[in-house]
Amino acid sequence: MFRKIIIGLFLLIAGSTMLAQEGTTSPYSFYGIGSLKFRGTAENRSMGGIGVFTDSIHINLQNPAGYAGLRLVNFSVGASHKAQKQKSDTGSQNTSSTSLDYLAMGIPMGKFGMGFGLLPYTAVGYDFYSEVSDGLTEYSGSGGLNKVFLSLAYQVTPEFSLGVDTNYNFGKIENTATTQKSDLQYGTQIYNSSDLLGFSFSFGALYKKMITDKLELTGSVTYSPGTSFNSENFRRIGTVNISPVGIIPVDEREVTVADTDFTFPSQLTLGAGLSKPKYWGIGVEYTNQQTSNFSNRTFTIDQVTYKNASKIKLGGYYIPNYNSFGNYFDRVVYRAGARFEQTGLAVNGQDINEFGISFGLGLPVGRLFSNMNLGFEIGKRGTTDFGLIQENFFNTYLSFSLNDRWFEKRLYD
Repeated sequence: MFRKIIIGLFLLIAGSTMLAQEGTTSPYSFYGIGSLKFRGTAENRSMGGIGVFTDSIHINLQNPAGYAGLRLVNFSVGASHKAQKQKSDTGSQNTSSTSLDYLAMGIPMGKFGMGFGLLPYTAVGYDFYSEVSDGLTEYSGSGGLNKVFLSLAYQVTPEFSLGVDTNYNFGKIENTATTQKSDLQYGTQIYNSSDLLGFSFSFGALYKKMITDKLELTGSVTYSPGTSFNSENFRRIGTVNISPVGIIPVDEREVTVADTDFTFPSQLTLGAGLSKPKYWGIGVEYTNQQTSNFSNRTFTIDQVTYKNASKIKLGGYYIPNYNSFGNYFDRVVYRAGARFEQTGLAVNGQDINEFGISFGLGLPVGRLFSNMNLGFEIGKRGTTDFGLIQENFFNTYLSFSLNDRWFEKRLYD
């Protein structure tokens, strides 16, 4: 048993290097501390992002109370590929990115359940140009914030469970702005970097009640208080020679910039679902995040404001016959959903909203109800109005949810 735990921890540590990749090519990741990553599994994403449904064989990364319902040890890993077409009034381009989305393990312990893992929190990855007087400025950035979490849940009653997440957040964000003017021999470059770290917590509750012999009503709530992060900042300004072979520094100097503390906003999610367990379910969730007091780490950007963010998500699943032995496809989980998000970011007075439609399959593999999950999502973010960029995206998700039984007493050795 302990060897398996050590192997799981090794995989989580090894995966931290893979999570360090940006996982985004969006110019909107320029703002704040990057684009907020979805915290959930490919199974959740295929249902519009809802996390109201929990069971005994899947990890629920969105509500820590779900660990109390596990009956088997579960190891989950997920990755995604994102293809985008970014367009404005003047042109368009195609971009793509691939990233590891999460590594997590859940362990049942009677009325208790425990989970731990690693996943990205925010992502920064962009490269675009902006016109200035008699020249151009190229903006590029990379990095993001990652999260190591430890979760604990308790089954208060057969119908009600509580849970808590303890998170250590860490990462580095780098931003570079390079300006070249037509009447000057050399260009200028400003480099900013921030090493971010801080602890955060989130709390969750789940309630399940059979309202008829076959129908179950589920309610969920999660809350993450506002979190203080520390940003250790560094800035360098230099003169550079911009040539076809690259950018060559001519003269550089470090500029003293103070370290900063900022508060990542609180978030509240409410969800409800109706299901016939092991056959079908449909649910809805609403999330509100207090982003109106959020700001950039070390510099102010004109014509950018933050408002409170909100999300509405609707989704569900269908299983023709979960215990069928004669037809494999009767045991496949079919999922679908939709979501609409007000991201809280406003550029040039325009709210940046996001919409997506998703669907997916849960394919049984191996024994003990392990499964491979495929998900797909199409949607868009932003607008081409007022000189902004609209992103049309097609996302593909892949995950493995692998189960094992560790604490089984054997009659024969």
